[in-house]
Amino acid sequence: MIGFRFTDFQEEKKNETPFERLLKIFLELMTHTSGDFEESMAWLKELDDEHGLTNEEYSLEDFRRDLEEKRYIKQGEANKTELSEKSEQLIRKKALEQIFGKLKKAGRGNHKTSFIGKGSEAISDRRAFQFGDSIDQIAFTESFKNAQINNGIDHFQITEKDLEVSENFHTTQMSTVLMIDISHSMILYGEDRITPAKKVAMALAELITTKYPKDSLDIVVFGNDAWEIKIKDLPYLSVGPYHTNTVAGLELAMDLLRRRKNANRQIFMITDGKPTCLIENGEYYQNSWGQDPKILNRTINLGIQCRKLNIPITTFMIAKDPYLQKFVEEFTEANHGKAFYSDLNGLGNFIFTDYEKYKRKRF
Repeated sequence: MIGFRFTDFQEEKKNETPFERLLKIFLELMTHTSGDFEESMAWLKELDDEHGLTNEEYSLEDFRRDLEEKRYIKQGEANKTELSEKSEQLIRKKALEQIFGKLKKAGRGNHKTSFIGKGSEAISDRRAFQFGDSIDQIAFTESFKNAQINNGIDHFQITEKDLEVSENFHTTQMSTVLMIDISHSMILYGEDRITPAKKVAMALAELITTKYPKDSLDIVVFGNDAWEIKIKDLPYLSVGPYHTNTVAGLELAMDLLRRRKNANRQIFMITDGKPTCLIENGEYYQNSWGQDPKILNRTINLGIQCRKLNIPITTFMIAKDPYLQKFVEEFTEANHGKAFYSDLNGLGNFIFTDYEKYKRKRF
């Protein structure tokens, strides 16, 4: 009989221990609470009361003890419980899997391009040996064959004119600055936008450090001011009572890229609102009620400067208000960069696609 046969759905059972199952939930909560251990445990208890995550054989007290024994947590300053480096790396790995999927590590951490030159991946093209070529590039089988043809088997010798080398794909390195908006609007009206932004940042950091270890990644957060943070600080990042000083963020990002002295440079900027602040003569100039020409023009001018320095800016806008989109369109046009207006679930895919594209481009 031709057709379809339907059976009851059998949920796939994963061989997870009670500790592993609770650990995934715990690390997710730690991201949402910006690394507040006691608050995360309180949330975990509420979930346990509602959904029965534990039982008599394995309780939350057992889980807490295992966290300590397995060194997922440690005692910080003032006896405050905090994540260990082991947990911080695990959070980044889980963010990478959640947003980018499971990626394989690339050979030596280089970016392949369509150009011929120095690199680690050989291709079928060969040419005569030239002074300065690496010994690793010599195609010995073909070179010995040439020597036999040119000199004969009785008087075998190999000379420079017999040598052939294999061409390689030219490989490049990329310097990236990731800008994260931590202004108050990232949690305005009860919508949590900072947690997905943190996950994207952690995933991108793990992607670069594992798949492209020769690349550099600097992370800048901006509110009223802008400052640099380390990768290990990402889980603890939280929103403050700040305006949005995009100018300060861009200026710091440009300064960081200038120090890198790399030909391939780019900026990713995750934000949910228009610039509302800048610093003039050491004082804050703020206007959160409309598109202030003074603030917007300074921001767009920096976009033009980045274009002249061959620094593309990819803006990820997580707000869809028409007047906000208009500003981003003007800024993107001035920079000749890219802009995406996405919901929070699409952020990771957009960033991954754009990073994979730009890393192959010669600027």
